[in-house]
Parts: sequence; structure tokens; C-alpha cells
Amino acid sequence: MCSDRRSFIQARRWVVKIGSALATNDGNGLRLNAIDTWVSQVAALRRSGVEVLIVSSGSIAEGVARLGWRGRPQALHELQAAAAIGQMGLVQAYESCFQRYGLITAQVLLTHADLSDRRRYLNARETLLSLLQLGAIPVINENDTVATEEIRFGDNDTLAGLVVNLVEAGLLVILTDQPGLFERDPRHHPKTRMIPLARAGDPALEPMAGEGGALGRGGMRTKLTAAALAARSGAATAIVSGSVDNVLLRIAAGEELGTLLIPPEEPIAARKLWLAGTLHPKGRLVLDGGAVRVLREAGKSLLAVGVTRVDGKFNRGDLVSCVGADSKEVARGLVNYSADEARRIMGKASERIEAILGYVDEAELIHRDNLVLMP
Repeated sequence: MCSDRRSFIQARRWVVKIGSALATNDGNGLRLNAIDTWVSQVAALRRSGVEVLIVSSGSIAEGVARLGWRGRPQALHELQAAAAIGQMGLVQAYESCFQRYGLITAQVLLTHADLSDRRRYLNARETLLSLLQLGAIPVINENDTVATEEIRFGDNDTLAGLVVNLVEAGLLVILTDQPGLFERDPRHHPKTRMIPLARAGDPALEPMAGEGGALGRGGMRTKLTAAALAARSGAATAIVSGSVDNVLLRIAAGEELGTLLIPPEEPIAARKLWLAGTLHPKGRLVLDGGAVRVLREAGKSLLAVGVTRVDGKFNRGDLVSCVGADSKEVARGLVNYSADEARRIMGKASERIEAILGYVDEAELIHRDNLVLMP
């Protein structure tokens, strides 16, 4: 996989994610010197022809510091208030740093709704691509001020992976407070081995992931999820310590730092990227073993005969999740029948749909063109 490493670090469009633990002084305000260090490297990348989008955490942690609170609150309205206050400082920090290098910045705040609605998804994509074309550096964050638990991405690692899909970047760099992915948690096992190179989405990596810290919502597990998301559009993910001197420039120069997770297969089509990136399906279809095998191994459409249970309320054209008997998500797609109709025809052969419903729109419950497999 060495040749793979070289090809991916030569990508000309990067998404760089900076976490709360790096962007703030352990929750006590922003690390302005550190932010300036990363900004100087981004400026150098831009001069070399690399387009860079930044996904930066830190607004809530900065807001907590500005308000003089002792720690991150639990109440949603307090989190939203802290985000609103902290976002001002976060944007100001990036803007002032980039101005020193003659670069224009743009604040982009996203919610799940911006990426789950096809029209808003395309609008966000066009906006970001236009900003890059204009030479601006988009600084992206989740819009924590308005996002609720039901509609939030959950962490900025996930958001960064989706932004990679959105703009079809070639490399996701996740700057963290750890050197990379280790076989075991290095905080408890100091002699454990770091994984230098692996395939994104490999289930063998999951037991190696630890939990997140007090400031952010993510941990190594969310970084693996982000890498799997990025891999859908053919991008690699570098998980590396943001404290390494000139870390971004050394990655660009081909130095083997941290953990590089490369995509296991060819990128999927843009429409399916959108389907895969929609985080909150309207309902769920439970499939039997045969249907799971057909989807995973043959790449065929989902037929009603392979469905054993229908959960939730959804209409024709809504996004639904397809899971196996073990509740693990297999695929998601746009369904051709409502939840009530799907319950009536589940487990039945396609030729019986008309007799059961009195009509037939499609022979498939979900056509393969509207279906995407999940990692």
C-alpha cells in the first residue's frame, strides 16, 4: 500500500479538521499561536496549488471560557448559547491569522438539514466550490447555535467526512491530540503499536478506538467513521497529531506521519454520496439474510420479499435505512412505497404487489440506482 500513500497525499484538495482539544487551551480560550501555525501551513499549501477547507471545532469551548464556566454544560440551550458566543472568537481568530498571509476567509455553518435535503446539499456544494474558485479558505463548523440533538451531526469528525464527499476532496487530515491510531489506547498501554497504514472502514480497526475527551464530542471512533465517509468519494484520511512541527507541510512532502486510512474501493456516484451522507433516515427496513447477501454481493435492487419488518413512518421517495437481523445497517435508499404499503407487501413476491395494493408503481421496494451500501 506504499504506492497508495504517495498518490493520496498528492491530492490537490484537502479538508483539514482541527479538534477542540487542539484549538483551545484545555477549554480556557483559543490557542491563538497554534491556530496561526496551522494557518501559515495552509497558506503555504495554497501557494503550492492545494485547495484547503478547514473544519474547526472550538466554538463551544471558547464560549465556555468567555462565560467563565468551569466546564462544558449539559443543557442544550446552554451549549447553544456558548456556541453563539464562542463562534465569534473562533472566526475572528482565523480571519486575523489568514489576513496576515493575504488570504480571504469565509465562515460556513452547516446543519444536518443542509445535507439531508438534496437541493440544500447541492447549494452548499456550489457555495463551497465557488469559494475555492475565488481563492477563499472556507472555515466550516456545525451550526451548534440552532442544531438540536435530533438534527446534529454529532461531532465535527463526521462533518469533516461529509464535507469531503460534498466537495470531492482527495484527502482528509484530522489533526488531533494523539499521534495516530494505536492498537490499544496509549493512555493506558504506553508500549502499544501505532497503525501507520490501513484501509478505511476495516472492522478490525473498531476495537482499537477509544473514547472522546471532555471538550469535544468525538474520539478515535468518530475519526474512523469520518474516514469511512471520506472513503466513499475515494479520499484518504490522515489521523495525525496537530502538535507536530509543520505537520501539514510534512504530510504534503510525503513524510509518513500518524495513521493513513485509504479507501478500500472506487468512489461512488455523487447522488449516492448524498444518500450515504444523509444521517437521519425516515424509517427502517429489517431484511432477511438472503436480502442482505443480495445487496452486499450482487448489487441488486431490494425486493419486498426480503423484508421481515418495517419500522417508522415514511412516504414514497423518503430515505430509509436497511438493516440485517443484527440491526447493523447494510444500506439506505429512496423507497418506492409508503410505510403502510411496505408493511402490507413485505415478505411477498413482486408479482403479488398489484393484487395486495390494487396497483403497482415499481417492482422493487428500493431500486439499486437509489440505493447505497453502508460501510
